[in-house]
Amino acid sequence: MSPSEPGSAPTSFIERLRNAGIQPEDSEELRLNKSLLMLATGLISVAIMVWVAIYSVLGPQFSTTLPFAFQLLLAGNMLLYLRSGNFDYFRVSQLGLFLFLPFLAQWIGGTIISTSGVLLWALLAPVGAILCIGPHQSIGWFIAWATLTAFSGAMDVYLADYSLVAQKENVPTRTTLVFFTLNFIAVSTIIYMLLRYSIEQKHKVQRSLEVAHQQVQIAQERSEKLLLNILPGAIADRLKNSDKTIADGFADVTVMFADIVNFTQVAANMSPSQVFAMLNRIFSAFDELAEQFGLEKIKTIGDAYMVAGGLNEDLSDYSAAIADMAVAMRDLLRRDFAINASHLEVRIGIGTGPIVAGVLGKKKFIYDLWGDTVNIASRITSEGVPGMIQCDTMTYHRLSASFDFHEPQTIYLKGKGNMTVYRLIGRKGAAVAGED
Repeated sequence: MSPSEPGSAPTSFIERLRNAGIQPEDSEELRLNKSLLMLATGLISVAIMVWVAIYSVLGPQFSTTLPFAFQLLLAGNMLLYLRSGNFDYFRVSQLGLFLFLPFLAQWIGGTIISTSGVLLWALLAPVGAILCIGPHQSIGWFIAWATLTAFSGAMDVYLADYSLVAQKENVPTRTTLVFFTLNFIAVSTIIYMLLRYSIEQKHKVQRSLEVAHQQVQIAQERSEKLLLNILPGAIADRLKNSDKTIADGFADVTVMFADIVNFTQVAANMSPSQVFAMLNRIFSAFDELAEQFGLEKIKTIGDAYMVAGGLNEDLSDYSAAIADMAVAMRDLLRRDFAINASHLEVRIGIGTGPIVAGVLGKKKFIYDLWGDTVNIASRITSEGVPGMIQCDTMTYHRLSASFDFHEPQTIYLKGKGNMTVYRLIGRKGAAVAGED
């Protein structure tokens, strides 16, 4: 509803009243406290105006001076707050006016009965203290209200004969009862509206917190997923729970490198986006295979792919799993041309032995492996034949009972000398893609 539409002006006024004095840096609780006290002031001021109007209609037996003066005090204190911005002073002084002005009106006007229970309005002070200051701090306000009420009741016997009301024409009983009813209804309505508004706002804040919590959970899950895409699960947990350097020695790990053959030449005739799409299709398929066989992808290095088994206790026969993945990678590129549209082939090298693993750096960190086992797997990959899977001696002895191999080959590795490698064919009795 726009401000020009019927019914929008009161709503707009109430919103401005509730938001008066609120600063952008205020907390949600402080915003609610300010809104409640401003709303209470506005509602009481409206009620006083109604009372002044009724008193004016009833004639000279009801003076409008006192309620009008009370309204000026409340409004003046509110304007002072809006000018100074001192909410702590405004909160205490306004609640003090809520508390003492009704009792003052009753003491001037006569007894509790003759003033139609005007002191009921003072109950807004402890209620306002609960909502705007806090439950603990409101105890003093309630004790003050109860004490003043008890004092007024005790003094009614002595004040009744000397009150201003007794000196004037008696107010009809019906009029007294009407105002009693109006006071009850007005005070109860204001308390209800304040409580209702307070609970609505707190529910709104609660819903906002729940939404924020869900967003934090989603963000945390995304962060967890991203971290697990970078690091093994156990390493990710250690990195989150400790600032210590992560470096572990493993006595037995099987490492595999896969290097795409002639990638540079093929990529030379492609756009950057085409090169990325080609690599992404192939490496994403390799990632799925690593997950299928329960192995840890370590990293990609250009057109090379590195995976390892034995870094956790989830898989006992990790060397066989590495071999199965190597065969699956080779066969995938030979058979699935939706993934391998350029008909690329891979050289694969597998080595088994001790390694060191850890996380390097604090920013853009990476989990990596080092050691002679890693170097051998990398070197026999680069010295391999396209489409072949070359294994070192340790890997061969571990797999020979379950896998077929070609005759051993001797290759020369710079810095290592002659080395025997074994070219893996596949599981015993299984058909091999691309071979007769």
